[in-house]
Amino acid sequence: MIPFKDNNPTQTYPYVTIAIIGLNVMAFIYEIALGGAVEDLFFRYGVVPVKVMFFLCSPSLAPEDIIDTFLPFLTSMFLHGGPIHILGNMLYLWVFGDNMEDRLGHLKYLGFYLLCGIVASAIHVAANPAVGIPCIGASGAIAGLLGAYMITFPRARVLCIIPLGFFWPIVELPAVAVLGFWFVIQFFSGAAAFTSTTDAGGGVAWWAHIGGFVFGIALMLILSKVRISGIKTRWYGGIDPGDGS
Repeated sequence: MIPFKDNNPTQTYPYVTIAIIGLNVMAFIYEIALGGAVEDLFFRYGVVPVKVMFFLCSPSLAPEDIIDTFLPFLTSMFLHGGPIHILGNMLYLWVFGDNMEDRLGHLKYLGFYLLCGIVASAIHVAANPAVGIPCIGASGAIAGLLGAYMITFPRARVLCIIPLGFFWPIVELPAVAVLGFWFVIQFFSGAAAFTSTTDAGGGVAWWAHIGGFVFGIALMLILSKVRISGIKTRWYGGIDPGDGS
């Protein structure tokens, strides 16, 4: 199931979403230009769980050690391992990000996105403390947006392509079904990778996706309650029913 458009109009222009996509594309072009040296870039600016755990077990107060350990929680969100990786992530960001930017406002949306990405990487480290492979990609941050979108606009209609061999029909489904199905796939894939003695994850940071999604829901619920306490009641007790209007 590949979502490519939602029927959920916005009232503001998605400046931040477009800027994030642009930064990811520029970073990917830079990766291509590096050629074989890109692996060094991934190890320096991607989140390497074993490196983080080593720092936590033997903390250093040297600024360079702190930066080297924790800066990748931010920079890893703008690196990707290949064209399919970045295309898939940017497609999801484009389809679902504009509505969340419209709902949250530009600056709050940017903070929401970055915080979801940081928490997703932290959950990946916690689930894979002995892994020495760098974790890169925007999917943890985007997963947070997906979780927030699902509870904010559950009835918004999403156009999806269903690959069925030679037939690729287009169907329109409610967001709660599309994103709920996405999460179920992530959860069972993550569970399989977590319990397997082999690399069942195939290099995919499933728990970053799961963690980002759940954190996005939790953070959106918190923000919706804050909005209600501020006497802005159009969210009807927390989360807007999301009828796509």
